[in-house]
Amino acid sequence: MKSLISFFTLLFIKALSNIFYRFEVKWPEENKIVWGNVKLIVFLNHTSLFEILYLAILPVSFLRMLSRRMVAPGAIKTLDRPIVGMFFKLFSPGMTPVTRKRDDSWQQFLESMHDDSIILIAPEGRMMRKNGLDLEGNKMTVKGGVTDILARINKGQMLFAYSGGLHHVQVPGEGFPHLFKTVKLDVEVCDVADYKASFNAEMGSRAWKKLVLDDMQHRLETKPPRI
Repeated sequence: MKSLISFFTLLFIKALSNIFYRFEVKWPEENKIVWGNVKLIVFLNHTSLFEILYLAILPVSFLRMLSRRMVAPGAIKTLDRPIVGMFFKLFSPGMTPVTRKRDDSWQQFLESMHDDSIILIAPEGRMMRKNGLDLEGNKMTVKGGVTDILARINKGQMLFAYSGGLHHVQVPGEGFPHLFKTVKLDVEVCDVADYKASFNAEMGSRAWKKLVLDDMQHRLETKPPRI
């Protein structure tokens, strides 16, 4: 029952997003994404809670899979909000509340992953503010949690979803989003095993994790499309 509620919520978001926004998406080569094999979606350039708008570009069949199998970490601060938190839990029953520390909440999230899970993560772990920095005034960087996830996935495809940013739609802390804007996203697909093996270090080692983070940081700084 929860998965059906989630599925219809995802469909509702997809429909509304397509009504009120225009999407410019750069896809990889035709047929390169096998949606049934997608295990991990890495969303880079986290700028707004309204990034759920990007559900508009996903096939309905994949939304059905997400409603059953999606697992995602969500900031406790966000999920504890009365309206926003309830909404996120509704469209994603598999969302696990985590703190920004490497504590038991993160371990519980990792243990919630299964072989058939589809993991969605924004590895910066916080949103970019209008000045290009996070809420504390720090540079936006990729955090190490994504390497913990990647180390536990051995097969399938991973998608890099590079957001053009949504500050023109809604800036964190501001009110109702602006409608009828153009939203940009570039999508890249990799084989999980090939990506993990592409770094010149023992898989899972500290050196390997640093190389993965350096690669994702480079992607964050160079790959998102410009609005």
